[in-house]
Amino acid sequence: MKNKFHRTKLLLGLLASSLCFQPAWPQNAALPSLGDGDGISLAAERKLGDRIARELYRDPDYLEDPVLDEYIQRLWAPLVKSAAARGELSPELQERFAWRILLGRDRSVNAFALPGGYLGVHLGLIAVVSTHDELASVLAHELSHVTQRHIARSMGAQGKLTPWVIGSLILGVLAASKSAQSAQALIVGGQAAAIQSQLSYSRDMEREADRVGFGVMREAGYDPQGFVGMFGKLQQAAGLNDNGAYPYLRSHPLTTERIADMQARLQLDAPPAGNRVDVEQAMLSARARVLSQGQVDAWRASTQTSQVNLPQATAATKAGVWYGATLAHMQLKDFAAAERSLQNLERTVSGQNAPARLAKLLRAEWAAAQNRWDTVVQLLAAPGQASKLDRPTLIATAQALLNLPPTPTRTEVLHQLREQVQAFPLDAQAWNTLASMLAVEGQHLHALRAEGEAQMARMDWQGAIDRFRAAQDWAKNHTLQAGDHIEASIVDTRLRQAQSLVREMQAER
Repeated sequence: MKNKFHRTKLLLGLLASSLCFQPAWPQNAALPSLGDGDGISLAAERKLGDRIARELYRDPDYLEDPVLDEYIQRLWAPLVKSAAARGELSPELQERFAWRILLGRDRSVNAFALPGGYLGVHLGLIAVVSTHDELASVLAHELSHVTQRHIARSMGAQGKLTPWVIGSLILGVLAASKSAQSAQALIVGGQAAAIQSQLSYSRDMEREADRVGFGVMREAGYDPQGFVGMFGKLQQAAGLNDNGAYPYLRSHPLTTERIADMQARLQLDAPPAGNRVDVEQAMLSARARVLSQGQVDAWRASTQTSQVNLPQATAATKAGVWYGATLAHMQLKDFAAAERSLQNLERTVSGQNAPARLAKLLRAEWAAAQNRWDTVVQLLAAPGQASKLDRPTLIATAQALLNLPPTPTRTEVLHQLREQVQAFPLDAQAWNTLASMLAVEGQHLHALRAEGEAQMARMDWQGAIDRFRAAQDWAKNHTLQAGDHIEASIVDTRLRQAQSLVREMQAER
């Protein structure tokens, strides 16, 4: 099952990704111009995206990692805000689309947009970028495809396939991905080619995404040099033999015209910033690289640290090497070696706020892997530290406290988890962590409701129904305490909403 996310993405490269990307092979059919109109409604596009996203949430290679999730969201939020401020993202589109990013544990260098404002990012992409500006450039480009309604325009170019037929074919390929023979039969049968011929981005759309994305990125506060730097990486990769590691090149083929246009924009906009040393990005790239690996040999390769002794080794190189070695040793259960690498990492990033924080989170992860829960809490939530915990720290601290006796710290962390899900009701991992803490506190009705909310956030409507019904049963068979009646009422409402979503999904089939 390890490569299912990768197979799914390759198939979506033929089907779903053709909603968003330049075709992977030449097309004879006429391509849509930018004046073709909206194609399909916002509601139809969102529902189609929901159908595809539901399958991706169920994919075993879908990843919830607090550290990488926080990083991606930190890059993403200013881009969305910038697009809205520039008028590229209308209030209606901002309200009605999902604007959610899914991480995939996939080593290929790829990112993709889906209908309805869903974006996917492979760990392989995070692993190869050198600065956060480079990664932001990819996100800005994909965001611009969505804000300019390129997906809807492409889908409406010929109008021969309805969104629901397209969605059914995409879901069929997702199901067929469990069997390579079935998937091959489907593709040979011509369905993929039929969709590809109708749902392609034109070169004008690619250029528009470059232009709009450049402006969005610049006004969001990122260095536009990141766009050119990312183009340079992809151009270099284009000269290598295609081994499947760069599907982004097949779906977004670079042309000399696009590269020259971006370089010209950079020269007109501002002088190049020069080579930047992004220590934090090097550490996060190392994390993505190790987490995308699933074999012992690959982890052992990541423990090699000879690079740090090279004369040209920068602070970023050293931090990335030590971080990756630490995490790889942890995957191999060699905690003594992990400790040695971690000490070197801590010395390398000492005094650097963001990198030092990542090192502390990694040490807490190292302690948790050895069930040293007291150490985790002492590191992350010690008395005298700031009371408001960031999301990765909050999740890690809560998971440690689940294994310790009740303390005032647990009460405070429980309170902060409630605030987190109230502010971000689609944070499934926070809901699950909250559910576990409520259960150990004996608040079973609240815990069951939180489990249901986690399933709702992952768009598993049937799973949510099961949890909400379990909450209803618990409420019927136990004496409710103060506040439980309100919670029971919320459960009833959420159950009806989940049932309505299931009926709607069944009606679409």
